[in-house]
Amino acid sequence: MAPCAACKLLRRRCAQDCVFAPYFPADEPHKFGSVHKVFGASNVNKMLQELPEHQRSDAVSSMVYEANARVRDPVYGCVGAISSLQQQVDVLQTQLALAQAEVVHMRMSQFSSSSDPQPSSMPPPIASENLYQSNRLLSSQTKSLFGTDTDTNMGQSL
Repeated sequence: MAPCAACKLLRRRCAQDCVFAPYFPADEPHKFGSVHKVFGASNVNKMLQELPEHQRSDAVSSMVYEANARVRDPVYGCVGAISSLQQQVDVLQTQLALAQAEVVHMRMSQFSSSSDPQPSSMPPPIASENLYQSNRLLSSQTKSLFGTDTDTNMGQSL
């Protein structure tokens, strides 16, 4: 049996019951290298042994992600990546709000310049109804694009 990436890096014999072997295969030495550099082999060993086996794979994935983030950004690590993504979300939400306002403005100007006579039995829709309908349309389009429910967020922002 070939030694796992952890045992190879630590220059030790890989035992049959090696706790690292299932999660750090020999063909992916960079995974254990970055985890070892950030957390240390004994700490990783302790963490893995304290967890039930069904949670170890997720724990290793998290450690690898955090270690890679720490190698890229030693000060902030994952928090820096999360902060950057949050700033992008804020910018995109602002852009979305501006686009929604532009759509409402265009629909209102189209409505006011429309020469189609309104049926006498129906009063013309008021601006808030048009705004609500525009937001619902955009919400459904956004939901289909991103698979998220933005309807509740839009209602709160209005």
